[in-house]
Parts: sequence; structure tokens; C-alpha cells
Amino acid sequence: MAERYHQYAASSIMEIDLDALRANYRAISCQVKPAQCGAVVKADAYGLGACRVVPALQREGCRLFFVAQLCEAISIEPVLGPDCTVYILNGIDPGNEAVCADRGFIPAINSALQLRNWRILARERGQALPAALQVDSGMSRLGLPAALAADLAKDASLRREVDFRLLMTHLACADEPTHPANRDQLAAFSSLSPLYPDVPSSIANSAGSMLAKAFHFNVVRPGIALYGVDPGPGTASLHPVVRLSARVLQIREVVAGTGVGYGLTHIAPTAQRLATIAIGYADGWPRSLSGIGAAYFEGTRLPIAGRISMDSMTVCLDALTSQTLREGDFVELIGPSQTLADVARDADTIAYEILTRTGTRHQRIYSEQGDIEFINPGDLM
Repeated sequence: MAERYHQYAASSIMEIDLDALRANYRAISCQVKPAQCGAVVKADAYGLGACRVVPALQREGCRLFFVAQLCEAISIEPVLGPDCTVYILNGIDPGNEAVCADRGFIPAINSALQLRNWRILARERGQALPAALQVDSGMSRLGLPAALAADLAKDASLRREVDFRLLMTHLACADEPTHPANRDQLAAFSSLSPLYPDVPSSIANSAGSMLAKAFHFNVVRPGIALYGVDPGPGTASLHPVVRLSARVLQIREVVAGTGVGYGLTHIAPTAQRLATIAIGYADGWPRSLSGIGAAYFEGTRLPIAGRISMDSMTVCLDALTSQTLREGDFVELIGPSQTLADVARDADTIAYEILTRTGTRHQRIYSEQGDIEFINPGDLM
């Protein structure tokens, strides 16, 4: 699609297919029925723009949203329907409890201090305040120890102060379906959930939603899978949501022995035709792809030559059989020829990091059911 938008000022274009996003939500919802399917939209919906992603998911029927921080919940508040619920996975920093309660967000209680502060506010207001109770079932990241969670289930005064809406934990190794930690965490969590019989339970992230039904409980919390990335080996058939393209700034021919880029780490072995592309690490394109990754033009791989700079990189055009690529044209960075997973592999990282680092300098093009919305760089929120 990028080739049709040469008139726009941005030097790079990020296309977000909201129809594909909704199709992925439908597929996961079907996979986990009768469990309810929520959506993790933290980190600005993994870099795709939460204020566009959240309404699209609502149109598909999603009503449970999960963010990491209070500021993220506040940022999506204007686009939430009245029947939506937002959970804050990291809980609430000390001093922000009243703001969270006033806005109707539901914090995850992860520590004794968070629980204490939430109970104090509840007593001050004379009413039970909603919360999720997160339990550490073996990941050692967030959540109360299982023994403490079991003791709290016996505390009658706690139930008068805190209205638990969700009992949750997080899987450490769900992307490795046969890892024994999955079985161990499931057993630990399954022993706790009966102690909170009226509280919905949730253990499954994206990869967990692809595991056996025993992992689905009442609520699943997919994140990366919604955005088109298979959360584990061969676990799902998902639709790609993101395409990324960037303009050719300049084309040049160099003679053998010419150094290219910072540090002159690429030395042309023969005469070469090179193109400078308008994307760099300030745009979220990893510097670790230097000399390893590639761009594509009409299906032809154009290897990166030398180091990636802040605002640009250089690719070699020797594989092109013609000189059809011109200055101002776009090359593909993420798309049919090179998936998000391919880029992550070449950069020695994960797709989560590639998506969340995309930044705000790209022209955003959102498409849904034939409608197209253009968002200028920096105007996402």
C-alpha cells in the first residue's frame, strides 16, 4: 500500500490492519470459549496506537482491557465504552490510589504494601474497592506469595474492604508448551482458585491461550497474538497486522574498496550500487541489524551494508536485475517478504521489542472495513 502514498511528508509508513487485528481477536476468542477473552493493550497497544486499537477491539466485542500503568489507563479512557473494564497489571504506585479509584480502574494487587494502601482507602471511603489479586505461582516477578493469598482468603474483614474481581497469575514458559514449569504453575494456581470461588480466575497470556483448556480458566489475556505474532512454535495461524516501509533517500554507485557508514564497517568488495533508506534506530529499527538484516523491493532482498544510523541505513542493490528502484520509492521492512518474526530473529531479539520500539515518526495508516485513517507522525494520542 505504501507505494500509493508518495504525497505524504513522512519518510516511513506504518500500516496497521485493524481488520486483521479483529480477526485475530475472533480466532483467540473461539479458541478459548467459554472463557472470556480480554486484550492486553499496554505500551500503547505494543506500539500500534492504543486509542485506535481499543475501539477496534470493542467493535469486535472485547470489554476487558489490561494495561501496565495508571497513565496508560488514563490515556485510553476517552475511547472506552461504559461497559468496559480496565485492569492495571503493575498495580498502583503509592499515592495514586485515589486517582485510580475515582476513575474506576481496577488495580492488580501485587504486594503487601499495595494491599495495605488499597484497604486504607477503602476504609476511608467506607466501601469495598474493586481489585484483582495477582499471585506468584512460580515466575518470581509480580504477585503475592501463594501462602499469603491462601491466608487472605480466610480474612473476612478483607472481603468487606476489597471486592476481588479477578484472581490472576502469569505463566513464565507458556511459549514452550512442554516445559514442566507450565504444569507446575497450573497446579499451584489450581490449588488457590477454589479458595476464591466467586472470583473469576486467569492464568493464560497469548501463549497460554494456545495451551490446553485447563489453562484457560475464566479469562484469558492475549497480547502479542492480537498483533499478528505467533506466541509459540506452531501454536496459531494469525493474520499479520503491521507493515512497515521507508523511502529511498539517495542512490549512488561506489567503486571497489569504498567504505560505507559509521566506522566504514562495510567495504565494497566490487563496484556496488547502494541506496540510503530513511529509517534508523530513532525509528525503532534495531542497530543490531547492521550488516545482517535487509530491506526488500518487489520481493528482492537488499542486504544492509554497514552500520544503521539514527535516521538512515544503507542497503545494497546488486541483487536487483533492473534499475526500477528510484529515489523517493519505498522499500519493505516488515511485510509479505519479511515478517515481524524474521526481523526479530535477525536482530537477535523478540517481536515484542521490535513492535514496542517503533516510535512516533512513521506516518500511520489505519485500515478497517474499507475505511482508511491517516495519522501524522506524533499525532497518535
